Amino acid sequence: MKALLLLLLAQLCSASLVPEREKDPEYWRRQAQETLRNALRLQRLNQNVAKNLILFLGDGMGVSTVTAARILKGQLQHGQGEESLLEMEKFPYVALAKTYNTNAQVPDSAGTATAYLCGVKANEGTLGVSAGVTRDRCNTTKGQEVTSILRWAKDAGKAVGIVTTTRVTHATPSAAYAHSANRDWYSDGEMPPDALEGGCKDIARQLVENIPDIEVIMGGGRKYMFPKNASDVEYPHEEKHRGTRLDRRNLVQAWHNAKPPGKVAKYVWHRRELLALNLSRVDFLLGESWHPGVPRAQLGRPLACPGALGQLEWPVIPARMLLPPRDVGIPLKMAKQALHEAVELDRAIGLATRLTSAQDTLSVVTADHSHVFTFGGYTPRGNPIFGLAPMQSDVDRKPFTSILYGNGPGYKIVAGERENVSAVDFAHANYQAQSAVPLRQETHGGEDVAVFARGPMAHLLHGVHEQNYIPHAMAYAACIGSNRAHCNAGARPAAPLLLPFLTLLLLLLC
Repeated sequence: MKALLLLLLAQLCSASLVPEREKDPEYWRRQAQETLRNALRLQRLNQNVAKNLILFLGDGMGVSTVTAARILKGQLQHGQGEESLLEMEKFPYVALAKTYNTNAQVPDSAGTATAYLCGVKANEGTLGVSAGVTRDRCNTTKGQEVTSILRWAKDAGKAVGIVTTTRVTHATPSAAYAHSANRDWYSDGEMPPDALEGGCKDIARQLVENIPDIEVIMGGGRKYMFPKNASDVEYPHEEKHRGTRLDRRNLVQAWHNAKPPGKVAKYVWHRRELLALNLSRVDFLLGESWHPGVPRAQLGRPLACPGALGQLEWPVIPARMLLPPRDVGIPLKMAKQALHEAVELDRAIGLATRLTSAQDTLSVVTADHSHVFTFGGYTPRGNPIFGLAPMQSDVDRKPFTSILYGNGPGYKIVAGERENVSAVDFAHANYQAQSAVPLRQETHGGEDVAVFARGPMAHLLHGVHEQNYIPHAMAYAACIGSNRAHCNAGARPAAPLLLPFLTLLLLLLC
């Protein structure tokens, strides 16, 4: 009798979760017909030349993260969540990208960055080089360098930029300009003697020297630009923020010195400096915080910390400057922070969508790889995305959160048993979701990632592709790089002079 009563109560609660309009079959039929009409409009392909290319890259933003972020977005807007739509999900074309590295079934961020920026698959841990390069082996690098779509755009006379919420020397953005046998060679202070003796350059030096005329560079990692033990401008008394360079060079000064006479180059490290600039009179902009991971934003609010360089929806864009928040990523699997960052990324995508036209701007949103992140447990409609499943384990009789990880630091044994999550604050921003296998840091996932596309030639991104196909399709749309024969045939108009190519990189789960 008790079990029957509980079942009836559960059924009544479940019924109350269904919005009244969704009980009418006509609601779903009308929705499907509207979707069909929108799909039929796509028969008129947009084959314009892309004046602008924007690549949004959510590091670790697998499909499960996208779905959970959608629900969070809807719940932040006081809805149930599942019916919500992310801005990226409004893009008309969606593909899947295979993320494996040439020597790894489950990839790392360096090999994948080489694929989606340089158009060539590579070994894990290597940047901007072919698979002929072995990680850590400096002497295998020469002659194996590959160039990125940023270089292709610059060679075509376009304006280019990199905006990232991690350090600008991190694996994800640095494949745009660097060639390295090791993703961790941020400055010469992180390089082994044999690599220095072999003539390999650190990544920060390559940022300044390889493509000296990048119009916009924004991110973190300031200490790699300054001489070893040089005091930091923001944290002069903290040793961990001091410069790391063994060659004693000031690369910010070198960046200034490389600019042509008469051009205005500005370096900023604080948001107030950026706000004070007249960007219409700035030709080159370099913005670097010490590290984009602190202080963290209050979850659910735009980041506007005193030392922050910018915030995600801050519209300072003279056609080419987009500034995200400076949060880094979530290496310790704090799901709440990760999903809020995904929502922040989506706000940036919405801003870019409003400020550009699909007629001349190709926007692509994708991820480098996934993570072993999941949510389940037969949760009812509208269940808080960070909440508990409506059931207990039928093995250990303990509750569990909907969000879980396959491995990572969330693995905890208390008194010989799985930790009882009802005894902890599982809604806290720093809560580490439980995992099945104990690791100090959770690993990447190996499944395909989504590719969302909008604008000229966006239909080229369809079906299932190798990840290195992405920059080739984008370059084709913009008539840059090696594949330009179609542009010279007169079938399509010539590309404009200015191509603000922004690599907007949000490192959700680095």
